[in-house]
Amino acid sequence: MISTHAKLTRRFLMGACAGLMMVSAAMPTVAQAVKESPRIEKKNGKAALFVDGAPYLILGGQANNSSNYVSQLPKVWPALKDIHANTLEIPVAWEQIEPKEGQFDFSYVDELVKQARANDMRLVLLWFGTWKNTSPNYTPDWVKLDNKRFPRITKKDGTMSYCLSPMERTTLEADKSAFVALMTHLKKIDGDQHTVIMIQPQNESGTYGSVRDYSPKAEKVFAGQVPAALLKKKGIAKGGSWSQVFGKHADEYFHAWHIASYINEIAAAGRKVYDLPMFVNAALREPLVEVGPETYSSGGPTHNVIDIYQAAAPAIDIIAPDIYKRDSANYEAALSHYTKHNNPLFVPETGSDTEFARYIFSVLGRGGIGFSPFGIDYTGYTNYPLGGRHINPEGLKPFREKYALFAPMMRDWAKIAYEKPVWGVAEADDRKPQSIDLGGKWKLDVMYGEWQFGLTEWTWLGKFDPVPGREKPNGGVVVAQLSEDEFLVTGVHARLNFGVGDKQKGKNLIFRAVEQGHFENGKWVVDFVWNGDQTDYGLNLTGEPAILKIKLATY
Repeated sequence: MISTHAKLTRRFLMGACAGLMMVSAAMPTVAQAVKESPRIEKKNGKAALFVDGAPYLILGGQANNSSNYVSQLPKVWPALKDIHANTLEIPVAWEQIEPKEGQFDFSYVDELVKQARANDMRLVLLWFGTWKNTSPNYTPDWVKLDNKRFPRITKKDGTMSYCLSPMERTTLEADKSAFVALMTHLKKIDGDQHTVIMIQPQNESGTYGSVRDYSPKAEKVFAGQVPAALLKKKGIAKGGSWSQVFGKHADEYFHAWHIASYINEIAAAGRKVYDLPMFVNAALREPLVEVGPETYSSGGPTHNVIDIYQAAAPAIDIIAPDIYKRDSANYEAALSHYTKHNNPLFVPETGSDTEFARYIFSVLGRGGIGFSPFGIDYTGYTNYPLGGRHINPEGLKPFREKYALFAPMMRDWAKIAYEKPVWGVAEADDRKPQSIDLGGKWKLDVMYGEWQFGLTEWTWLGKFDPVPGREKPNGGVVVAQLSEDEFLVTGVHARLNFGVGDKQKGKNLIFRAVEQGHFENGKWVVDFVWNGDQTDYGLNLTGEPAILKIKLATY
């Protein structure tokens, strides 16, 4: 017999346990509770993307424009995995989620997030709204076919542009409503896990064929006063009309201010419901040649108006370049432009051909938070000649060998780059040696096209065969200074010759140690030590992954 007291006690305990189980099921786990939202942090002139509370390096791949459908997703993940990517950039189109005004369909977004988690991939979503490569082609029919309600830009000659006007509240409010609905839904389905880590509101904004809007509404505003926030950003004391203050640049600056303000209002409204980092991307202005705004996407976030975007759009964290210049001079110049004005460096779009992969070393050597070639999927589409001819495992090899260096230490590199000095070089088109000043005490010379032993100038050995796989420039190196005499180095297809800098003239360098290893839980683990033949003729990095910790000394 069980006593009445025992029965009551057992019943009480069972009820208590059931109650605790119900509470536990309703509450997030401890791990979920402590997860922090993604954010951009800046300090000491550096920036980092924090994901789950720690710096994160985007090793990205952007899918093709028409891969943003559930039927195409199975062709996306294999390509990303083949290059060791950790992040997919992919569109969400306004026409997809709001085909009828006020009626939203997020089934694609739901499946995208679900599949990203299943494939252990983070997401950067690209909102194709008012602007996609400057055009409104991704707006719903009820927007792009109603020029009366959603007016297009009026060109200087009075004709109609293809581009929607940034001066119209009706267009802005409609776009903003859809974007806020998207961000509200993302918070609902992903607010605890943060599969989505960043948002691009609009794509390559600006206008081709018209420097600005010349409609009566725009003309009235153009004749008015330049906003005080822009005067302050430019360091201009005396105000006036746009023409009075900016002269020959007035039309372009006016257009940039209003497009940036338009995007800012949309981004700010989205962040109010779900605060994720946001960036805008630019169709490039010529990096090395002075050209007029009629030759590029006027009003877009080109390098000459980065400060205007920063003043007009504080809800935007990063002004980012889309770079399809193959040659090293233009590519490096574009990177330099987009590191000015305390702007974090991120390359969300670049070509998918062999020559482009090397530039990850230039990006990360400037402290960049991420890099992403375009068109990384196996749908069969390629944007050659902007990108590669063949998007297949063999065609993607140049990216795979570079990403393989960083994927195992993605978090470690992101943290080091945020806290320590970093440098990087990509093999230039002339393929000549490059020098890096490592803070004055040490220097590094980088050579290309050498075998792992000896020198190609050794004529007494006869003629060397060329190093295979070097038909196009594809080498590069990044260096991080861990302490005064200690460096972390990785790269491919390069020879590293360390030497003493100007602060140690007359002294001779010696390696205390050259360790090849890896990181485990943030700690360096030595796999083996290089010496003898492996160090006598520089430190030779091939196409095989190698991460080195180098300790220098003098005698």
